[in-house]
Amino acid sequence: MIKENISVTGGAGFVGSTLVDELIREGHRVSVIDSLITGKRDYINPQADFFEVDICSDKINKIFKEGGFNIVFHLAAQIDPRYSVEHPEIDNQVNVFGGLNILRNCLDNNVDKIIFASTAAVYGDTNQVPTNEEVLPYPMYPYGIHKLTFEKYLSYYYKVYGQKYTIIRPANIYGPRQYKGGEAGVVSIFIDNAVHGRKSVMSGDGTQTRDFVYVDDVIQALVKAMNFNYMGEINVGTGVETNLLQIVDAIDSAMDQNIEVEHGPARPAEQMRSCLDCQRAKEILNWESKIDLTEGIKRTLEWSRNKFAYL
Repeated sequence: MIKENISVTGGAGFVGSTLVDELIREGHRVSVIDSLITGKRDYINPQADFFEVDICSDKINKIFKEGGFNIVFHLAAQIDPRYSVEHPEIDNQVNVFGGLNILRNCLDNNVDKIIFASTAAVYGDTNQVPTNEEVLPYPMYPYGIHKLTFEKYLSYYYKVYGQKYTIIRPANIYGPRQYKGGEAGVVSIFIDNAVHGRKSVMSGDGTQTRDFVYVDDVIQALVKAMNFNYMGEINVGTGVETNLLQIVDAIDSAMDQNIEVEHGPARPAEQMRSCLDCQRAKEILNWESKIDLTEGIKRTLEWSRNKFAYL
């Protein structure tokens, strides 16, 4: 395997730090760029070079000039869809202009390829579920709008300047480090609340569905994307629709007790169904999800219990 010189933006976050750990295990040289707004310093692999810098900062230029990176994984983002509704201008600043700052520096400093972690939220509500990459995206929130906007910039920079890229569109990622890392998802929130003896609140009646994919599976897709010369979008999920009531049942089973959950009001304009068709990932990356929900929740629960005991 060729050892690369890699930069990971957002490398102190939930997914980013897990990716950095895997890249270092494989022997790559890794630099982490993270503002630590949501990332955690204690998630940073000690073998990685670390730059506490916002992706919108002019300091990015110096890091790239001196770094000599071959590959850039761009994971840094404003990651809360609800926050994006309240503050679309901030979401746009980070997820579009911050991304453009990284992309320009990739081009100016001869980075071979940028791999972008986008989101299934770009699709919005659609009648085609599971949803493949040919479905025309209509995102429902500014978060998805801005992720899609940056996708279009990646395509533009390739067509005009030849900057290579791959877009990974993950489903709903869950797993260790998620809640403490500030990137809260329903699985990790419910588990964290249960471990700490707190009640969880479920929006609406719980019949809304998502495609829940374990973080280690997503990491394998991102790493595989380094080795394939594909310019375009690739879905990464399980292809299985799971509603929130089923999530509660799965956590109950893993804990061998019923967790405390109450129903709250439905969120305005909430997407009711989301599930990804991942055939392209299988064909291009030779990738499929391997960790089912039962095992993934078991691993996430074990991590949360260990953290609680440690704290």
